[in-house]
Amino acid sequence: MTEADLPAAMEIEHELFADEAWTEGMLLGELAEQPRTRHYVVLERDGRIVGYGGLAAAADEGDIQTIGVRTAHQGEGLGAALLTELLDEAGRRGCRAVFLEVRADNEPAQRLYEKFGFVRIGVRKRYYQPSGADAIVMRRDRQ
Repeated sequence: MTEADLPAAMEIEHELFADEAWTEGMLLGELAEQPRTRHYVVLERDGRIVGYGGLAAAADEGDIQTIGVRTAHQGEGLGAALLTELLDEAGRRGCRAVFLEVRADNEPAQRLYEKFGFVRIGVRKRYYQPSGADAIVMRRDRQ
């Protein structure tokens, strides 16, 4: 992902996350850390960005920062493709464990992460703001 991809990424961010969407400044800050501690990718269909994802990596741990796929393209395996790329990058960077947070009410995402070997390790109460939704913390050890 580059700065040129920001308008499309922000469009998806607002489509999916509404009031809890990242700001453009937050995403710019993430991109500024590439490739040192971040790895952000986009997924295109017919020349249009339909998904994006990001990984933060430091020492031997990684954190899936975000994954988003346009609503019209959900259920096509694109989230799995993005997750695969981020996990592959975590492996290239020597991460022994990868963490993520997922909304407690987002069961499809939870099932996807479990399919990839993530296990629940905790709950962050009222993590998502302004809704106050809980986040489930998940971890996947190197496989």
